[in-house]
Parts: sequence; C-alpha cells; structure tokens
Amino acid sequence: MIDDDNAYLTEFRTRLGLPGIIDVHTHFMPHQVLRKVWAYFDSAGPLVGREWPITYRADEQVRLETLRDFGVRAFTSLVYPHKPGMGAWLNEWTAEFAARTPDCLHTATFYPEPEAPGYVADAVAAGARVFKVHIQVGDFPPGDPLLDPVWGLLEDAGVPVLIHCGSGPATGRFTGPGPMDEVLRRFPRLRVIIAHMGTPEYSQFLDLAEKYEGVVLDTTMVWTDFSEADAPFPKHECPRVRDLGDKILFGSDFPNIPYTYGHAIEALERLDLGDDWLRAVTYDNAAGYFGLR
Repeated sequence: MIDDDNAYLTEFRTRLGLPGIIDVHTHFMPHQVLRKVWAYFDSAGPLVGREWPITYRADEQVRLETLRDFGVRAFTSLVYPHKPGMGAWLNEWTAEFAARTPDCLHTATFYPEPEAPGYVADAVAAGARVFKVHIQVGDFPPGDPLLDPVWGLLEDAGVPVLIHCGSGPATGRFTGPGPMDEVLRRFPRLRVIIAHMGTPEYSQFLDLAEKYEGVVLDTTMVWTDFSEADAPFPKHECPRVRDLGDKILFGSDFPNIPYTYGHAIEALERLDLGDDWLRAVTYDNAAGYFGLR
C-alpha cells in the first residue's frame, strides 16, 4: 500500500508528464444530503451490503483542498435525487457550487417526473457540463417514458450523462446493461459515461462502448483491492480495456471511498497497460471529452 498519497501522486504526474488528473466521478452535495449519504454507508445499508468506511469525511473546504493537493485539476459534483421534487433543488445547489468552484465541472441531475424536461433545459442553458443519474438509488428504469424528452434534449445538446446503471454493489430492479441499451437504441447519439465500468457486468458494458460511439466508461473503484474482493474484473477483458483506452475516463468516488485516493491510481498502474494508456485515462481523454485543453 502507498505510504504517502501526495508524494506518490506527485511522482506519478511527474513521471507521465501530466499537468494534473481529471476525476469525472467525485461527490459534492448539500451538507444535509451528504450527511445522510454517509449515514447510509455507515449503516451498511442494502445498496452497500458491506462495511464501507468513508476515508475523506471532512468539511467541504478540506475536501476541496485535499483533491487539489492530489493534483486533481478538474472534477465533478455528482448529486442524485431518490424521489420526486429533489432534482430542481439539487441543480440550484450544484450551479451555485460550480460558480464558486472554478475547477468543478458544472454538474446537474434529474428524476423521472413531469417537471424534469423543464429543469433539465434550465440546467443546460445555465451551462451544465454533465448530468448524474443513479438507477439503484432512484429505483427507476432509464427508459421511463417521463424521461423521453430529457434524453432527447440531452442528445441534441450533446451534454453527457454519467449513469450508475450496473448491478454493483447490489442489484436493483432496473440495473444491468439491458435497460440502458434500450435507451441507446432510441437515442443513439446520446453521450453516456457508464459509472464503475458497469460493475459487475463489465463485459456487457464494454460491448455497449463498442456498439455506440457516444458511450464511454469511468474507472471508479474498479481494480482496487476493495472491489476485486467482491467483483473482480475478468482478466480476459484487459485487452479490450487497452483497445478501448480512448473511451475510458478516470473516476474515484471521492470522498466516499474506503481506501486512500492514491490506491485508485495505483490500481490502474497495476494493470500494466502502458504509460500512454495511463495518460489517456487519467487526463487526456477527459480533457478532450470536456474541452479542457
């Protein structure tokens, strides 16, 4: 294990000649919401299913300074509603957070409800760069008819959706590649970031990345010791991971990770897919994807 994350990450960036790290999967939320999320992890609730200590439980400013000290140049403020009536309010908070946090990619969210097309359009007009959807927590099918105008709007706007739709760490009623494939068949130009490489349905979500130009995947928690214990990545798929290297973005799940930040990078290095692959995944791909060059 890494003794000093800051030293390791500094050496990693220097060795690869990186200007920084871009992390597409980080969580910043209203305090009262994040407190409830942490309480759920502490209770090892059904969607968690195992002991899950929060390594970076701290005040917002401390968490921001921690990411920046790690060399993270850009990150997200992923939020997600679990019931109707939350989406517009969360989007107001993330817009304000992005306005006072220049290195945060303006993030928004939505839920299947009649109001969703209106507040999603408002968020796009306000400059949202990425939307977050969590199928397990929200407990809704991505193909819900109430979302048809939302998917169409985002497809036309070219704004990506980072979606937790794999069945890890616990299977939901609407998780798995099938429901997402149905949406993509109807909205084939949709830009989608599959969270956690689609854990544990890795192979099927790699299929979607090969099938649809707009589908990419994030590495969040994959290949770490924690995830390998419960949902090991199939080694025979590593050649496909290498070949799809331009469609894979680094994500961490900071601050809600049960290990140190450096381990997420170390896990990628252990794949031994080469420095060019590491540069692409930890910086270049996301820089191009979000126009950060």
